[in-house]
Amino acid sequence: MLTKNYLDFSRALEAGITAAHAAAAILQAYAHNRSDLIIDHKSSNDLVSQADREAEEAILEHLTKLTPEFGIVAEETGGKPTGAATWYIDPLDGTTNFLHGIPHYAVSLGLIAHAGTQLQPGTPVLTRDTPIVAVVYDPCREELFTAIYQEGARLNGERIYCSASQSLADSILGTGVPFRDFSFADQYMPTFDAAIHTTRGIRRLGAAALDLAWIACGRFDAYWEMGLAPWDVAAGTLLVREAGGQAEDMYGIDPWPVKGYVAAANRQVFPELMAMLKPHLTAPTLKKE
Repeated sequence: MLTKNYLDFSRALEAGITAAHAAAAILQAYAHNRSDLIIDHKSSNDLVSQADREAEEAILEHLTKLTPEFGIVAEETGGKPTGAATWYIDPLDGTTNFLHGIPHYAVSLGLIAHAGTQLQPGTPVLTRDTPIVAVVYDPCREELFTAIYQEGARLNGERIYCSASQSLADSILGTGVPFRDFSFADQYMPTFDAAIHTTRGIRRLGAAALDLAWIACGRFDAYWEMGLAPWDVAAGTLLVREAGGQAEDMYGIDPWPVKGYVAAANRQVFPELMAMLKPHLTAPTLKKE
C-alpha cells in the first residue's frame, strides 16, 4: 500500500501472505482429487490445470483489492509492469510435480519496485528495478518463506540465512534441466557436466521458487537454471538476497533475473559458481513470452 506516496512494505507483505494462503487452499483441495482435474497443454511439456487458474484468480482477487496501486504480471493471465511496483505471480510453481502427486510445489509472489520509485522518506530514488517483497508458500510442508527489502528473510516468522559453505566442492547445488525449451541446451549441458565434477552433488526438484527459498534457508548452497519466467524467480531472488546471499542474472545484464537466467548462492560460493558458468555462456537466449 502507499502511505504519503511511499511504499508500505508490511501492508504489501500482509496482502501477499493472504493471497498465497487463499491460493494454497485451492491447490490442496485439488491435490486430494487429482483425477478430476481438467488439464490443458499450452505447449509441449507445458501443462496448466483449473487448479492453476483458480489459484491465480484467488490471488488476483486479493491483490487487486488490497494493493490496487500495484501492477500485476501473472503466469496464466499475463499483464504488464505498471505503477511504482508490480507483483509477479506464480499460482503454482511446480505444476508437473503437482499433477503427478509429488508433494513439492509452491505459491510464489514477488513485488518488484520500478526504477524511479522512492521507497521511503530520505532514501534515494531507485535507479533500477528492485525486488522488495517476497512470499513463497509450500503448502505440503506448511512452510511460509517471506522477505522485505533490507529487513531480512524469514521462514514461518524466524530469521533464515544462507549456508556457510566455503566452496563448490563442499556444496549441494539445485538446478533445473531443459524440458520444454531446448534453445539454451548447448549452454546448459556443459555447466551441468562441470557441476557434476566439481560439487558435492546436484538436485533437480522441479520448483524454482523453492530452489531459491532453500538457498535462503541453507538447504542448498548454490543454484542455477536457464529459461525460466520472471514469476518463477521474482520472490526467490529477494529471499536469497535478504538471507545474505546473491541471486543474479547470470549474464550480468539485468538487475534481477527477469529473463529467467538465474545464478544464486551464498556469498562465499557465488564467485566460484559464476566462474564455473561463464566459460559456457554465450549471448542471452531470450525466452518467448
